[in-house]
Amino acid sequence: MPYLFTSESVSEGHPDKVADQISDALIDNFLAFDAQSKVACETLVTTGQVILAGEVKSKAYLDVQKIAREVINKIGYTKGEYMFDGSSCGVLSAIHEQSPDINQGVERKAPEEQGAGDQGMMFGYATVETENYMPLALDLAHALLIELAAIRRENSEIKYLRPDAKSQVTLEYSDENVPTRIDAIVISTQHDDFDEEAAMLKKISDDIISILIPRVKAKYPKYAHLFNSEIKYHINPTGKFVIGGPHGDTGLTGRKIIVDTYGGKGAHGGGAFSGKDPSKVDRSAAYATRHIAKNLVAAGVCSEVLVQVSYAIGVAQPMGIYVNTYGTAKVGLNDGEIAKKVESIFDMTPYAIETRFKLRNPIYSETAAYGHFGKPSITVTKSFNAHDGSKLEREVELFTWEKLDYVDKVKAEFGL
Repeated sequence: MPYLFTSESVSEGHPDKVADQISDALIDNFLAFDAQSKVACETLVTTGQVILAGEVKSKAYLDVQKIAREVINKIGYTKGEYMFDGSSCGVLSAIHEQSPDINQGVERKAPEEQGAGDQGMMFGYATVETENYMPLALDLAHALLIELAAIRRENSEIKYLRPDAKSQVTLEYSDENVPTRIDAIVISTQHDDFDEEAAMLKKISDDIISILIPRVKAKYPKYAHLFNSEIKYHINPTGKFVIGGPHGDTGLTGRKIIVDTYGGKGAHGGGAFSGKDPSKVDRSAAYATRHIAKNLVAAGVCSEVLVQVSYAIGVAQPMGIYVNTYGTAKVGLNDGEIAKKVESIFDMTPYAIETRFKLRNPIYSETAAYGHFGKPSITVTKSFNAHDGSKLEREVELFTWEKLDYVDKVKAEFGL
């Protein structure tokens, strides 16, 4: 029987994502000036105020206030009327040194013996639904807000948009687990004040459907037929949305873990990503399991897969690797047998993960909005301001865990 599945996304201006972006900007700056920095940084944002807290062990000295303000201004909170403005908000830092009790369990004389920064389980997922091996509902939800932010910055077709926004997409699937229809799209976008609320609601709804939706549809030629006149639209369903961002709702680092991953598909181990250096396996091992899942699907081992890895704090070797192909395996092996082969292909010790994906580089700001997965791996040059006023430029490779560089190894191991 056909069934419905829903995923949501939030914009870079959503208060929780503002917090994530500040935390990851701090990670990038610490790593740019000291690649061995150990950082766990939490951010809280509310009306006119940013609070930074966490633990750091680093040789770098940062102007954390300046970094936070730059992030806020880049997102688009640049006006006093938003009640949260990068140039005027308060920034309080309560960052202190990392606990030596934790650090002694992570660092070793031999780097390859590095222990996991925490216990826990992490999951990676991939599916053939989209070209980037992401679930379609989440991919569409992200695309709607990425395009809405682009329209906001263009300030040409729609001039009243403010930074905060949320989206939600409900798909109908067939018995064969194939998307057959977009049942509903929800868009809530912050906006400038209007004189008349009814006219405001009609204007926003008309603009979203006639301007935003066609731009997103053009990005999905394979699924263009899903964008039809039968879609139920809920555009700003509560009505007025002038008060938003950190003024409308307090934001915290790490509260959008499903938006950051697979939109509710597969599973989640519970650990957030942003604000954590790669010694924290919550982050690094989640990237590594996504890499495994994506390469398994791309190699033709299965059409859909969930990969789990788990760790004990201070221990290098994982507790175990679990694989679930949801009955889509094409290699004549059960999931336990596939997991054994995965263990032989992929080294999942924390040090191997860090080095394989070049995770001690300043590559994290780009992950902090619109998901950590499904984006292309590209090389960019990033610039950082030192405390003494000098500039540091670093060429880095983003989203290394999205590369299909193990497909040939997987095919060889599975005889494909």
